[in-house]
Amino acid sequence: MENYYVVIGLEVHAELDTKSKMWCGCKNDPYEKKPNRNVCEVCMAHPGTLPVPNKEAIRKVIQVGLAVQDAGKNNIADFTEFDRKNYYYPDIPKGYQLTQYKFPVVTGGIINNIPLTRIHLEEDTAKSSHEGNITVVDYNRAGVPLMELVTDPVKYESKEDAAHSSGEFARELQRILRYTGASEANMELGQMRVEANISVSKDKDVYGTKCEVKNLNSIASVESAIKFEVERHIALIEEGGKVVQETRGWDENKLETFSQRKKENAHDYRYFPDPDLPKLYLSKLFDLEAMKKELPELPKERRVRYSTLGIKPDFAGILVDDVFLASYFDEVTKGKDTAFSNLASNYLLSDLLGLLKKENKVTSGETLPLPTVFISLLIMIQEGKLSSRGAKDLLPFILDAQEVNVTKLAEEKGLIQKNDPEALKKIVDDVLAKSATQIADYKAGKESMFMYFVGQCMKESKGAGNPQLFQEILKERLA
Repeated sequence: MENYYVVIGLEVHAELDTKSKMWCGCKNDPYEKKPNRNVCEVCMAHPGTLPVPNKEAIRKVIQVGLAVQDAGKNNIADFTEFDRKNYYYPDIPKGYQLTQYKFPVVTGGIINNIPLTRIHLEEDTAKSSHEGNITVVDYNRAGVPLMELVTDPVKYESKEDAAHSSGEFARELQRILRYTGASEANMELGQMRVEANISVSKDKDVYGTKCEVKNLNSIASVESAIKFEVERHIALIEEGGKVVQETRGWDENKLETFSQRKKENAHDYRYFPDPDLPKLYLSKLFDLEAMKKELPELPKERRVRYSTLGIKPDFAGILVDDVFLASYFDEVTKGKDTAFSNLASNYLLSDLLGLLKKENKVTSGETLPLPTVFISLLIMIQEGKLSSRGAKDLLPFILDAQEVNVTKLAEEKGLIQKNDPEALKKIVDDVLAKSATQIADYKAGKESMFMYFVGQCMKESKGAGNPQLFQEILKERLA
């Protein structure tokens, strides 16, 4: 089989985190369970009603645009307007969708070396549910502010590269949306949806016929759908068939795409500027320079900062992915040195999170210890007052997020590390007195027995003995 080039273009929709909808005062609530509760005359398109733009939604799209600027190149429009995209479907009460066509808020930008074509603002549709032969429509989502991001087509030399790069792009965009506060981007709730345009070609200078896979609701689905489609296209071509331009869906159970509708030609949506909405000059409405300065630390910047602290890449990845956890870590390590930061990352991400998982608790301000309490624990470890074992045993007692005297608690639990050489020598002698066989094995060359002795000493001291001192004494005794 000859080599094929894969071309991927992504379209991502993200519901913006605003208090109200795009054109009216109805509540924007993705968690609302009761259908058709957050609706009014405007979002239901009753005659005589007029839309009013949500300024906060526009501001959030500008924030995302500033966050993805390519090397400081201005990508924020001065002039923008909203257009009517005309088509009929039950989830569009007006018979048209208010969106942006010629003049998007953002043009250009880059994420993970993938160039962006545009980011524009529109309204979401209602939610359709199909129950047997009946379709019901919930209009709570109709009119919710929706950001649409479109990438340039990118060429890859394998389906694996195409899938991995597209998945990482979606992950980084999700992080940016959360860091800027633009969207919670919860894919399970439909707050972020990805569509992939996929084509293959033997000629790197010629695009193949593309198919669009719609509404991928997880990053794993994005990656799997791309791999499946590439394989399907290549198999068709190799068999002498022809790829048909169409829209396809993704079956999570079968892990394959399926045809939804043929799309030989682009729809004529008869776009035209909405006569009921004003033209917008963004530089008059927003202080773009001030907004840029107010941007929070972005994922890529936080990644670099953690790297300079020497944080393990996998630990840094966990922190960058979880804004709350990263903020907690930053508060704990503020003003501290690299050694303290590494100690904090180890105990937070290995021990504390492991303990929360074991107890089926979520990570939150109610389950993690107060930063001051955690700092006290870490200082005791650094000062040799707590052994690693002692610290792990103490952790369950500080998970209630209440103020507590860690030193006093450790004393009450008998976990203060013993550093008295004479007391530790007695423990070593007691352990060795019971270990004649193991001593013989060690002296016969089985060096791994040394750590057995250390472990037994720690056990006898109930985790409170200084392991370093135990090792020094053992070396003397076994010489």
